[in-house]
Amino acid sequence: MRSKNSKPLTILEAAHIANVKALPCSVCDKPGPSDGHHPEQGLHFCVIALCKECHQGSKMGWHGERRAWAIAKMSEPDALNVTIKRLMEA
Repeated sequence: MRSKNSKPLTILEAAHIANVKALPCSVCDKPGPSDGHHPEQGLHFCVIALCKECHQGSKMGWHGERRAWAIAKMSEPDALNVTIKRLMEA
């Protein structure tokens, strides 16, 4: 979700985010569609594919207690690496 003060996405950024959202979750491998998690706001080519639970779940998610991340022994760079690898394989 973009903030009201952010710039509109370019065509390339929107296409990249759509491709990421079509991927399975980079943490638990749940089939897509996924959310597009931005580790750094405004960097639209740095987006991680996450299911709702791994993204916003109160117990398992990045914006919660991050239990799924701990179980998978993953950090944001690890998940981003999985996302990029899957994009390159597609």
